[in-house]
This record gives sequence, C-alpha cells and structure tokens, in this order.
Amino acid sequence: MPASHDLYQDLNCSKEAVQQRRQQDPELDRLLDEYMDLDNQVLAAESISAGNVEDDDLRKLKEQRLSIKDKITRQLASNP
Repeated sequence: MPASHDLYQDLNCSKEAVQQRRQQDPELDRLLDEYMDLDNQVLAAESISAGNVEDDDLRKLKEQRLSIKDKITRQLASNP
C-alpha cells in the first residue's frame, strides 16, 4: 500500500518548526500546499491498479513533487 513521504524528516526539521515558519512566510505556505497536493496525487496514482496509471504520468508527478520539495528546502534556507 502506498504511503506518504515524511516531508519533515526529509527536510530535517520538526513539523512544529516548519508550521511556525509557514505562518510567517506566504511563499513557503504556498509551496507546502502545492507539495501536499502533489503528494496526494502520487498516492492516489500509486493506489490505482498498475495497469490504469501510465508509468510516465506517475514519474512526472513524482518529479514535480521533488521539484517542489527542493524549492521548499531553498525557501527554508533563505529565511532562517
């Protein structure tokens, strides 16, 4: 069964610290919302039987999610 990635572990930050920063940074807030949306799309695509989802579509979703995670990392580093 597909499982959501632990974004906060990947970012090496506590959920509380990220949420506090999120309240003060509209761009970070937007990026986190976008990441969560993409993560949900990936999970939904992975939970559908393998024959119903094109591998290329799933790969593109995962690449987009990774790109957003990179932007989140940069945003967190730019405003400590």
